[in-house]
Amino acid sequence: MRYISTRGQAAPQDFADILLAGLAPDGGLFLPEVWPQLSADEIFGFAGKHYTTVAFEILKRFVGDSFSDAELREDIQAAYSDFDAPEIAPLVSIGPKHYLLELFHGPTLAFKDIAMQVLGRLFARALAKKGGRATVVAATSGDTGSAAIAALGGLPNIEVFVMHPKGRVSEVQRRQMTTAPFANVHNIALEGTFDDAQTIVKQLFADKAFASAAHLTAVNSINFARIAAQAVYYFTATAKLGKSTFVVPTGNFGDVFAGEAAMRMGLPIEKLVVATNANDIVARGLNDGVYAPGSAQPTLSPSMDIQVASNFERALFEASGRDANWTRGAMEEFAKNKSLTLPPKVLSELRSRYEAVCATDEETLATIERVSRITGRIIDPHTAVAAARQLDQGRDTPTVILSTAHPAKFPDAVARATGQKVPLPPRLAALYDGVERVTVLPHDLGTVRGFIEGRLRPA
Repeated sequence: MRYISTRGQAAPQDFADILLAGLAPDGGLFLPEVWPQLSADEIFGFAGKHYTTVAFEILKRFVGDSFSDAELREDIQAAYSDFDAPEIAPLVSIGPKHYLLELFHGPTLAFKDIAMQVLGRLFARALAKKGGRATVVAATSGDTGSAAIAALGGLPNIEVFVMHPKGRVSEVQRRQMTTAPFANVHNIALEGTFDDAQTIVKQLFADKAFASAAHLTAVNSINFARIAAQAVYYFTATAKLGKSTFVVPTGNFGDVFAGEAAMRMGLPIEKLVVATNANDIVARGLNDGVYAPGSAQPTLSPSMDIQVASNFERALFEASGRDANWTRGAMEEFAKNKSLTLPPKVLSELRSRYEAVCATDEETLATIERVSRITGRIIDPHTAVAAARQLDQGRDTPTVILSTAHPAKFPDAVARATGQKVPLPPRLAALYDGVERVTVLPHDLGTVRGFIEGRLRPA
């Protein structure tokens, strides 16, 4: 299995290489040279099998010769050994043909754990095989940072730098990052938005001398290993329910693109519904045909307060017929003009897979209240964004709403909607006793780079 860049100017690489690299050297994102295929019999044969078994069957098709079957099985078993739900990603009925796919039963109570726990173990294994050190730099809108820390904190030969937008994540999300006791974890509260943090990460990678000297890598959803691991729960849900529509709370487009990855592997999906909050660049792009950012707006669903969805480049590459020249030019045009008009053929191909909706904060609160009143279940605001326009839909196929975070991570929003206080799970209760370690930095590339350089340990 070899991987190519969406921008076409990087040599094909194997899975271990792209795992450790994260971003392609030409600034593009890695994708399989050829999508592995599963037959209908294989897919529906997953019904009744444990999540770890399905994860192995999917991921082994991506890792190629980078890891043996025994190594992959060992890391998958270890990754999911600390989840609170035996099913890992249980399906819960909330009405006729409406289901929640609960993805928040891991160590940090957010969907990022499902991929990050696997990635962290494979990352450490690959690094041990190749030798050397790695510097992980991650921009987070709330959940990626804590999931990365939970997966990589304390590992040898890895330094982890996590940037979150100061004052734009929930208190629980912040404490999950800043109370981590690991010496190799460094938290940065950036004065700016998530998009500002993400821009700095991309600029650090673009500085070839720095990136090489620091052995820079990324573990957020630009790393294809995350996409591959997230594709698994689309398979497990479909094996149980049959062909379904999946509604995905969307910020950086990684979770919903994992659904496209599953489709390209042969999974029958009726539609992927991109659900956004007021930061609706992707919804506007799909509905209006112009991909253009606005000003990032703080909302009750902060993990989705993103105006530039990095993984949308992968969808554009596929929708263009894998035309790397067009994709490279489109991304350069977008970077220069802050706007990209999607060609009719590309837009038509995107719409054949995706629908797009957005929800206001008022709709988010109303949906949390409605689901609580009707079902007795409390959902978090990101899940509510996805559910807001779906509960009254009468689709012929099941509708699966991805529930991406535990409601206790967003107690203020839940209390506003329901008047209830969500009991803190044991995993979160201890956060309020921990000492926070975080450095506030301005939105300035040189300052952030200097901070990282000053904390890298000698080789």
